[in-house]
Amino acid sequence: MMRLIFLLVFACATLAVAANEPKFFKTNALPGDGVYSLLRRYNLDRNSCNHQQFYKINRLKNDAQLKVGKNYFLPILIYPYNGKTIRSSIGIDDWETAKNIELYNERMFQDGYREKSFKDDKILWVPYHFLNCPDVDVPPVNESAPENGEINLAVEPSGSRIFPIFGKKYEYVPLRSDELRGKVYYIESGHGGPDPGAMVTKDKHLMCEDEYAYDVALRLVKNLVAYGATAYMITRDPNDGIRDDEYLECDYDEVVWGNEPIFRGQKPRLFQRSDVINELYDKHVKQGVAEQQLIIIHVDSRGKREQTDLYFYFFPGDEAGKKLATKMHNSMKKHYDKYRSGRGYFGTVTSRDLHMLRETKVPSAYIEMGNIRNTTDQKRLMVPKNRQLLADWLFEGLR
Repeated sequence: MMRLIFLLVFACATLAVAANEPKFFKTNALPGDGVYSLLRRYNLDRNSCNHQQFYKINRLKNDAQLKVGKNYFLPILIYPYNGKTIRSSIGIDDWETAKNIELYNERMFQDGYREKSFKDDKILWVPYHFLNCPDVDVPPVNESAPENGEINLAVEPSGSRIFPIFGKKYEYVPLRSDELRGKVYYIESGHGGPDPGAMVTKDKHLMCEDEYAYDVALRLVKNLVAYGATAYMITRDPNDGIRDDEYLECDYDEVVWGNEPIFRGQKPRLFQRSDVINELYDKHVKQGVAEQQLIIIHVDSRGKREQTDLYFYFFPGDEAGKKLATKMHNSMKKHYDKYRSGRGYFGTVTSRDLHMLRETKVPSAYIEMGNIRNTTDQKRLMVPKNRQLLADWLFEGLR
């Protein structure tokens, strides 16, 4: 009898201790997330014990794949903050560890992963490795890591909001909102590599279609990332980034997603891109992503006197593509009516049988941003502020 009473008392004490133990923070997996990339987003990837703890607290096998939208515990312990000191709040004596915890919490708040500072909501996030394995040991990556420069929240170095593809000046992208979280966008700027697209000489400067399409595409992707979307730049330049010059230097070093050289022949080049998009699309469908869209950006070439507004194409019979194109067209028209009142807006939305619309599985819209040979349209392309407005107004249509 005494033994039974002792066991009951011991069991109750154990439950009480468990109830008072700090809980682990929980978040959901984004499209493209594996364990490594999810931990990297919260700056937890450089300690192997965080990886081990992640599998343990989620009761997963070491080779487990994450499911989009499903909640997972992270190796971040949640402690109440007493409003005095971090050390007294979590029961430690080490000042340096406490300072690192403070810096971590403020960084998570600054980057948008915390809604409030710990000083306001009285909740501390304490990474597991701060208390259990503080030394950085850079664990091996067992999962298939994203290709170099993937533009989504899963590929930020050391869990920061740094995206090198945008260039040094624009590489830091604060998370303004997560309203597009779980949505996937493919942004494909036309031509590139051996094919610069339409070209014209202006004031002894060579203007190439692919450079201006690429700059607007980058700015659009930056907007998408700032609002929590997963966004892929299909055509990529390793060193251009977002540029604030009127004349963008023509070069031939662009590659396709996966750092593959761009094929010289037009037909192989187009299939190279549509195949990449379809592979990514299928991957995200298997992960449960419900909404994916493709935006294709080009610059037209017509007679010098023919000034055009942005016009949009969708594939015949693709109602989702038509809706997508119409939303962006309406956004452009609304802003032209506001800022260019009296001028009118003559952009159109029509169907057209183009390779990138026909051969991709994703609802898609094809954009021509103007006539590179017309002096009025050239201002739309050349002035950096105008390129940003194009990206902003297209983005508003996507939202």
